[in-house]
Amino acid sequence: MKEIYFEDIASAVAKASIEANLYLPKDIIKAQEKAAKTETGELPSSIFSVMKDNLNAAKELGIPICQDTGMAIVFIEIGREVHLNCDLKEAVNDGVRRGYKEGHLRFSVVRDPILRGNTGDNTPAIIYTDITEGDSLKITVAPKGFGSENMSRQKMFLPTASKEDIIGFITETVSIAGGNPCPPIVIGVGIGGDFEYSAFLSKKALTRDISVSNADKFYSDMEKEALTAVNKLGIGPQGLGGKTTALAVNIETYPTHIAGLPVAVNIGCHVNRHKSILL
Repeated sequence: MKEIYFEDIASAVAKASIEANLYLPKDIIKAQEKAAKTETGELPSSIFSVMKDNLNAAKELGIPICQDTGMAIVFIEIGREVHLNCDLKEAVNDGVRRGYKEGHLRFSVVRDPILRGNTGDNTPAIIYTDITEGDSLKITVAPKGFGSENMSRQKMFLPTASKEDIIGFITETVSIAGGNPCPPIVIGVGIGGDFEYSAFLSKKALTRDISVSNADKFYSDMEKEALTAVNKLGIGPQGLGGKTTALAVNIETYPTHIAGLPVAVNIGCHVNRHKSILL
């Protein structure tokens, strides 16, 4: 049995909160570099150049890659052989509190969805937990800006819906979003489960390495087809036209009820941030 304490979790969350906001994952950087080479127009090419300069400046100056440092979404995988010697939620929120203060990151969370009132430390985080095998604890912090979050959608399809219907919904969602989510975007798609679980899957899909396709060939092919359809929209980098509207479509699935087919589309902006730490 492995003991994990309050400070272990809080320190890891604080570190991940800062690093996720300062450094873009390597798979996203590589995808942007590859996409930049396919653009032939002067404007989209120049936008990719500016994006690269922004990433370099953030790294050199130790400042966030985006002014919207997001709401902290935290995914935690807890091994069966782990004993948590603390209150998990308190430890995670303490880590977010520390990370956002020490990293000089913007506080974007309000106490009440209607009455508002900033909490002053970017807590509480949204926390998802999963029990896994082994004696380790994996923490993934995914700061989510709401320029992209606000463009996300969910639809309860009838079970007779086809693959083409779902790809149409994904494409329609991106078309409606236009340049608002700061493309080139990453698209997380959750298919199955129920209303809220499809949305969870779509958010989790955004943390998957975009160079890794769905393990099921049917869905990996669907990812490619959806990406092609989205990029044909011509929205392009920052919505100013071009070949690259999206860098990837990541699909995650789960069994569902015979009478339904829930589909959620969660959009991540061009700085689709997430950082994982293993304890």
